[in-house]
Amino acid sequence: MEQIQQTGEKNGVKRSPLVDERGVPLSIVVEAANVHDVKLLEATLDGIVIERPEPTEENPQNLCLDAAYVGEKHAETVAQRGYVLHIRPRNEEAKEIEHNPEFKARRWVVEVFHSWINRFRKLLVRYEKKLKNFRGLLQFACAIITWRQIVWVHKGNPNYDF
Repeated sequence: MEQIQQTGEKNGVKRSPLVDERGVPLSIVVEAANVHDVKLLEATLDGIVIERPEPTEENPQNLCLDAAYVGEKHAETVAQRGYVLHIRPRNEEAKEIEHNPEFKARRWVVEVFHSWINRFRKLLVRYEKKLKNFRGLLQFACAIITWRQIVWVHKGNPNYDF
């Protein structure tokens, strides 16, 4: 039986998602709540469930992270996987919003994903004892979110090509 090791004071689980520019999940990793986000970076980047297109100079693939990921080790991990790393402190975003009211922080798309996941009440509190059961429910919720986004895009943009 696969269990998440609970060491320390925090109970629960941490979800580490990788989402596209609209908040559609591409990868999600589950770990104990007391594990720092940076320890999940490699597993999250390697857990993408679709075939990733090759990044080119004309079409680079950007990865936006928060200030917890500052450092050479994390930059190297991201660069090895072909992403262009963007880390912007919150105070810089606040200054940009003052100068440009239409500016939207890139990290907010992850918050949209978390909001969508939290609408699945079964996932809000983890009652499953087995990690594989919880992970399966989480992956099913991600599939539903992805399906809803595909339907939404096709309703609004009939010529949109995936």
